[in-house]
Amino acid sequence: LSAVSRAVNQQAGRVLIVEDNPALTANLFEYLEPKGFVVDHAPDGLTGLHLAVTNVYDVIVLDLTLPRIDGLDVCKRLRDQTGRAVPVLMLTARDQLQDKLDGFSAGADDYLVKPFDLPELLARLQALMLGRHDHALRLQVADLEFDLGRRRVQRGGQTIKLTQTGERLLETLMRAYPNAVPQAELEHAVWGDAASERSSLRTHIHALRRAIDAGQPVKLLQTRQRYGYQLVDRADP
Repeated sequence: LSAVSRAVNQQAGRVLIVEDNPALTANLFEYLEPKGFVVDHAPDGLTGLHLAVTNVYDVIVLDLTLPRIDGLDVCKRLRDQTGRAVPVLMLTARDQLQDKLDGFSAGADDYLVKPFDLPELLARLQALMLGRHDHALRLQVADLEFDLGRRRVQRGGQTIKLTQTGERLLETLMRAYPNAVPQAELEHAVWGDAASERSSLRTHIHALRRAIDAGQPVKLLQTRQRYGYQLVDRADP
């Protein structure tokens, strides 16, 4: 496998489906979950936007005709108000050229018209994820760098040794930067649904903070009380 493919395969492949059709949603879950994707669902636009902002996803599948706020508005707000660069695949029955142009103008990365074949959907999702990881093989916040291909963490040019859990936490935080990550999202990134492990998150965060911030004039890893954790570059405006 190429370095890009290995980087993608190491990911959980987390997908958010924003779709109000229960039958279609069930089909997508049944098709994607056995292929290793972790799938979340929102039945309306406002819930979808909330999940997209508060969680970290590899790709979002977004319908256009949705309750509360439509898919175009969801995509525009996601791009304009949060700056999130997560790939968005619009999945809709609207098949006119102007519909597609409106979708891309709102910030969509791809556009697939219903009805569609599931293997084509999978291919498009994988292409979007590969494109994202191709640009994100090296994550950086201030002088902290994470080379995902080599699994190497450095700060100020000095190599930092992390446990596998520490690497997962750091990657999740760096991908979300400059946004804070809820505690539940970090727990899910490390342990999935293994709730018995969740009580140790604070211990792993403490170890990660010691590894990346000890002796540094700028402390990057910050606690957001009653919410979660966030990487902050004090040089940011």
